[in-house]
Amino acid sequence: MSWTGDDRTTVPAAPASPRYLFSVDVEDVRHMVAGGDGYEPRVPELTIRYLDWLEARGSRATFFVVGDVARAHPDLVREVIRRGHEIACHSDHHIPLDRQTPEEFRRDVESALGALASCGADRVIGYRAPTCSLTSETQWAHDVLTELGFTYSSSVLPARSPLYGWSEFGEQVRRLPSGLVEIPITLASFGPLRCPVAAGVYFRVIPLPLVARAFRSALGKGAVVGYFHPYDIDAEQAHFMHPGLDGSRFYNWLMYRNRRRLFSRLDRVVAADVTITTYADHVAGLVDAGV
Repeated sequence: MSWTGDDRTTVPAAPASPRYLFSVDVEDVRHMVAGGDGYEPRVPELTIRYLDWLEARGSRATFFVVGDVARAHPDLVREVIRRGHEIACHSDHHIPLDRQTPEEFRRDVESALGALASCGADRVIGYRAPTCSLTSETQWAHDVLTELGFTYSSSVLPARSPLYGWSEFGEQVRRLPSGLVEIPITLASFGPLRCPVAAGVYFRVIPLPLVARAFRSALGKGAVVGYFHPYDIDAEQAHFMHPGLDGSRFYNWLMYRNRRRLFSRLDRVVAADVTITTYADHVAGLVDAGV
């Protein structure tokens, strides 16, 4: 089912206290480059570092896990669960939606859910599309996710992007006609650019004072939605051309910038009054509020 602006519902803003929907997309970038398996596997070590940072803050977050990673590192998924965090689905093989048919997508998600369940995550209600590839052309995925029992998705980048974007969706949380809640990535303006303020390479390379100001402004409008990856803190990762950059050496250089500083940047930006919460808890709060 497709929608226009008339058949979706804008979800009211989050509660008054500032909320940050912190998440980690637990994927292995080695699987996305030629000869990648020849590089050192680093996802478990890096994910533990995120867990330790969250534990030091007394916070719970959401980990969107790829099925391939769950099969390769089941104990890592169990550790995320043991520490009280939410496990959500980030596909089975990290294939963008526009490279799949609806039936292939269904099989991919079902396989990922099976892999997560084998690690103890048997109640997965959230999904994020690889590379935020849920757009107007692939919005059929919303219906498939609903049929598979998901409660929410956070798969839309509501802006123009070199990769994927759906600016017409809008930047507010939406409840779709099927009942599925879509939580778009939070954007901010930096000069002529409109990009994620609390996500990956953008958070790392945009000057910190600009990020902090935009982050605070976004908190005043509702919950901030962002994402990071294991490689975003990997200052020791071998250098190779990352996928989706069309071979650009400049963009690839940016991919490695300020990885060592990510946690210190987070500590500067995420003030003590900001509550880091899981997507599941946030959606449950919206439901309790009568959404």
